[in-house]
Amino acid sequence: MSEFPDPPPQRSEFTVLWPITTRWSDNDAYGHVNNVVHYSWFDTAVNGWLMRATGTDIRELPAIGVVAETGCRYLAELSFPDRVEVGIGLRRLGNSSVTYGLAVFGNGGEHPASLGRFVHVYVDRLSRTTVPVPKEIRAAVGEL
Repeated sequence: MSEFPDPPPQRSEFTVLWPITTRWSDNDAYGHVNNVVHYSWFDTAVNGWLMRATGTDIRELPAIGVVAETGCRYLAELSFPDRVEVGIGLRRLGNSSVTYGLAVFGNGGEHPASLGRFVHVYVDRLSRTTVPVPKEIRAAVGEL
């Protein structure tokens, strides 16, 4: 079983689309956005959206989400200065973790350039022991 849906989700399947600005330095020697940049976009989109959706600086909550697992499937090239949006969806909400399904869309296109899987595990900010997903986060991701 693949960790990514087939066929890939389309733009219209996401209620949240987080805009990303590509940078000159995102391109690699082959003239397209380097694969590692997609992971940065996933992190930026999820955490930026969480801050907006919860109305709080999530870094200051007693429990923080640390990335425990990520994955990416590349489907098409992107290049600076493309306009990019990351579709954010919920794949699983557990007791202490959230698994996001993500899709990167370029230039308003309906089909994704990449698909992502991104897992946050919540830990106490000081002790780093696993704790339940904070109520603010649970409420926000519940709307995905």
